[in-house]
Amino acid sequence: MSKSVFVTVGTTCFDELVSCISSKETIQILQSLGYSKLILQIGRGRVEPTPYSSAKFTLDVFKYKDSLAEDIKKADLVISHAGAGSCLETLEQGKPLIVVINEELMSNHQVELARQLYEDGHLVYCTCSTLMETLQSMDLSTLKHFPPGKPELFASFLDKAVGFQ
Repeated sequence: MSKSVFVTVGTTCFDELVSCISSKETIQILQSLGYSKLILQIGRGRVEPTPYSSAKFTLDVFKYKDSLAEDIKKADLVISHAGAGSCLETLEQGKPLIVVINEELMSNHQVELARQLYEDGHLVYCTCSTLMETLQSMDLSTLKHFPPGKPELFASFLDKAVGFQ
């Protein structure tokens, strides 16, 4: 059975992530890890890789959908920007998650969110410059399951992550 990676930038523009994940080098790393399909949700970005399919690898690209739930559900690995909605939706489905921090954001609450979820053992996080290294060194078996269906826990967690508690 082929393994797939789903990448989402939400409604934002995160061209650096799209460029990095769709590079020849990153795709070779994904293939070496047993992945044969990469689905990119590119949002408002200007970087739009050309979709292709070969015997060894498939790249699909789209800007938006009403819901990403099915893409997340089908994925063996999700790589996402650090938006709270994307993180929560992925973790609640029990999917392994790599969060890529957008270092170009000015007040970057995303760093606090990713760091707290990482410290709690729920995800791996990196930047675009460390993504390839992270993919090669990650151990997804060590990730802890995120408790589903308790929005008040996530709200409390967010308060803690951004310093309100």
